[in-house]
Amino acid sequence: MASPAHEPAPVLDKDGVRLTVDDAIATVTLTNAAKRNAQSPALWRALTDAGRLLPGSVRVVVLRAEGKSFSAGLDRQAFTPEGFDGEPSFIDLARGGDAELDATITEYQEAFTWWRRSDILSVAAVQGHAIGAGFQLALACDLRVVADDVQFAMRETSLGLVPDLTGTHPLVSLVGYARALEICATGRFVTAEEAVNTGLANLAVPADQLDGAVRDLVSAVLAAPRDAVIETKALLQGAQTRDYETQRAAERAAQARRLRDLAGLGE
Repeated sequence: MASPAHEPAPVLDKDGVRLTVDDAIATVTLTNAAKRNAQSPALWRALTDAGRLLPGSVRVVVLRAEGKSFSAGLDRQAFTPEGFDGEPSFIDLARGGDAELDATITEYQEAFTWWRRSDILSVAAVQGHAIGAGFQLALACDLRVVADDVQFAMRETSLGLVPDLTGTHPLVSLVGYARALEICATGRFVTAEEAVNTGLANLAVPADQLDGAVRDLVSAVLAAPRDAVIETKALLQGAQTRDYETQRAAERAAQARRLRDLAGLGE
């Protein structure tokens, strides 16, 4: 995906992650195209920092990647005895206690959790390969716009592991249990056409139109009042766990808040 013209000065630019902010729009870019944006603990910490650095003015966060691939997944160096410089190798982590291992994976997951915060809407612009951790990072966002060359794959099971970077919940919610299980167990590629047909992606476009399609979507989101979008997002997120009557009550309560705000009677 090409870099946008006149991109603002970075708020953060380290370890393969760049954050820029332009008023209501923040852009998080994976910048290690030479390694197909392979992921590491340092990259995950940078993603976590990007979430913490978002100013209150931001309404939409766009996640994008430089190069031909969105992200080829976990850097295979993680599986070597040496691991990454200054980091415990995965072999060392496996030898540690349960509490230590749980705390480490929890820290890694933080890079994938903030994208669904109630006060923002996140959009992943995905081209080329989005494999393993790359697939899960795309799944972390609220919406996905994909290039017609996209190839999603969940390869963790093929490596004897499980998807543990928060991807299982949104995958099942989007495509259903049976298809999610089949995608994970086989590690096969999911193309743009299947992604759109199953709800995994909101829209697929030719690769050279990806930037424009994302801009159009972001503009449409920003055209609606912020508080209404926030309330609607919360309603839809909660619908996954509420029963019908509880959801009806949540709709009434949310609408009452909106009407009072519009009438100038809010708290």
